Amino acid sequence: MPPRLPTLERQAEIVQAALHLAGSSSPARITTGDIALAVGVSQGAVFKHFPSKDAIWLAAMRWVHEALLGALQTAANNAPGPAEALRAMFDAHVDFVIEHPGVPRFIFHELQQAADSPAKHEVRAVLRDYRRLLTAVLTRAQPGQPAIDPDTAATAFIGLIQGLVMQSMLSGRPAALRQQAAPLFALYWRGIGEPT
Repeated sequence: MPPRLPTLERQAEIVQAALHLAGSSSPARITTGDIALAVGVSQGAVFKHFPSKDAIWLAAMRWVHEALLGALQTAANNAPGPAEALRAMFDAHVDFVIEHPGVPRFIFHELQQAADSPAKHEVRAVLRDYRRLLTAVLTRAQPGQPAIDPDTAATAFIGLIQGLVMQSMLSGRPAALRQQAAPLFALYWRGIGEPT
């Protein structure tokens, strides 16, 4: 039996177990029993920390929001200029997906649901904040002619990553993302123009 952990630590462990399971199984099929088994606690212990599986997924999406946006912001802040910031953000997102392959599976699962849910609202919040960060960096990059719309360029940036992620999910090889990322980003950068 695992040691008794403080509530926040156990909740974080449950969230990570759920996301890890999503890397190899459909989120719809993951049960609280599966999560409990992965953590090494009873199902009752899981319910002590979360009232439902939906609450676990909401907490998971909140973790994704904080972790992914934090990684992207750090990448942008540590780059010497806006063009380098875009490349660093692209690489940071690819690295995040390689490290957490269950995250895109969970996000795609949530977006396919007809009904709204708190987790789906959090997915939208992640995309909104991601676009806001990208648009700010793209505006600073001020690419040359022809002038581009930062919002459109942000859509293309996110779309490229989503396409890469979808291909890695289909192939079952998330690590292949890293090989494809560099030439794809180069193509994207040529498409929006060199900085002035």
